[in-house]
Amino acid sequence: MLVTVGVEEEFHVVDLNTRRLVDRGPELLSVLPDEGFTAELHRSMVETNTRPHRGIDQLRDEIVDLRLKLIEAAEPLGLGPIASGTAPLAAPTLGSTTPVPRYLDMTELYRQLSREQLVCSTQVHVYVPDRELAIAAMPFASPWLPLLLGLSASSPMWMGTDTGFASWRSMVWRRWPTSGPAGEYASAAEYDATAEALVRSGVISGPGMIYTDIRPSHHVPTLELRICDSCPDVEVVALIAALFRALVLHACAAAAAGRERPVVRRELIQAATWHAARWGLEGGLVDPLLAAVVPAEQALGGLADMLRPELESCGDWEMVGAGIARLLADGTSAARQRRAAAGRSWDPAAAVDQLLAETRSGCRSRSAAPDVEPVAERSA
Repeated sequence: MLVTVGVEEEFHVVDLNTRRLVDRGPELLSVLPDEGFTAELHRSMVETNTRPHRGIDQLRDEIVDLRLKLIEAAEPLGLGPIASGTAPLAAPTLGSTTPVPRYLDMTELYRQLSREQLVCSTQVHVYVPDRELAIAAMPFASPWLPLLLGLSASSPMWMGTDTGFASWRSMVWRRWPTSGPAGEYASAAEYDATAEALVRSGVISGPGMIYTDIRPSHHVPTLELRICDSCPDVEVVALIAALFRALVLHACAAAAAGRERPVVRRELIQAATWHAARWGLEGGLVDPLLAAVVPAEQALGGLADMLRPELESCGDWEMVGAGIARLLADGTSAARQRRAAAGRSWDPAAAVDQLLAETRSGCRSRSAAPDVEPVAERSA
């Protein structure tokens, strides 16, 4: 039986006339069904939640369905959702908190940090019913997560300027006190004791505020991926979901077999994450085993090869190979946004237009894409 996977997507809400971020998320949610849609920290965001699926095709279909419902509800209001790590046009004073106790408490505690969290992510949940195994598996998966960030990079702009990063969202996000690579724990009890200590310290209000790049969900039996930007292209979301599921299966098998954990220091994982945030795929990626920057094709091909047994068992091998090749040919969303903005002598509104179109289409037209061989096949 295939292990299920689900996705949470966060969207910025922009005004279709000005292309600027606006705090009208609650108004949009008021005309949407309760199931599948929810509020986020800021009123300028909305979130969608899929059901768990065994097949990536079925997951993709629900992601598209939720996006279409969101867009159809937004357009009569003069609004448009964009799936990107940051909104290219936003005011630094916008940060209007959604008025629910949890979010209001966060704003009171974290002040400017909370107000500036105008960022959106893609989160993937993979079913792992054994919590001990899920926690034991995290160190086996952690070294490879920066590669998934590189795939998702979609936030080059902040407040109308080019940050020089492919994922500025990552830089903003890493200011939270519990963000970054997950730690290593001898047991679920040790993990829970650490979470309790963090709550007692007053730094966080509950286990749901442990914001590491991978974590056991505090409310469902899953391992959760939290490192990725929100992605305008549904095909990239599907690719990340398939890779993360395979990585979780691979890590759980290694932990269950008692294999030695990979000797990749936390500092290197942090450096690899920074590198992926800075350059996306366009500047190569850090191979965690070589501890060196290599071409993105080599790093992603190596990851696919490592996960080939799991990808084949899930029926995802060919899809993943083709998806990686397509993304390498097209470039990241960050690169496409820069090209769009530069085409008008630096106009961030052009990047918003592109994000609106890509979020709407779900999957950009591939008619102009070169006929490329899947990277996983080339590297095999």
